[in-house]
Amino acid sequence: MTILKTLSLATLALAASMSLASAETFTKGVIKKLDTKAGKVTIIHEALIDLDMPAMTMVFRADEEMMAKMAEGNEIEFLADRVNGKLTVTALK
Repeated sequence: MTILKTLSLATLALAASMSLASAETFTKGVIKKLDTKAGKVTIIHEALIDLDMPAMTMVFRADEEMMAKMAEGNEIEFLADRVNGKLTVTALK
């Protein structure tokens, strides 16, 4: 019984580490439009692997610090996630 528990815990640990690794898949994109007052950025992007979304153009939320690192026309690599139900840029390379 101890071996079974050990294997189960090891499997859970491996699955958890794999899901953490996939939560950090950077996506390439181009900034099409910035709306700093509204805290929104429009990005033409490749598929968002972690969010299971195809390549498209869409609007994301971004905080002031993130927006300060962006300019229209820039090619970027970014992480996106749902924050309080809103698609949000959470990191830039």
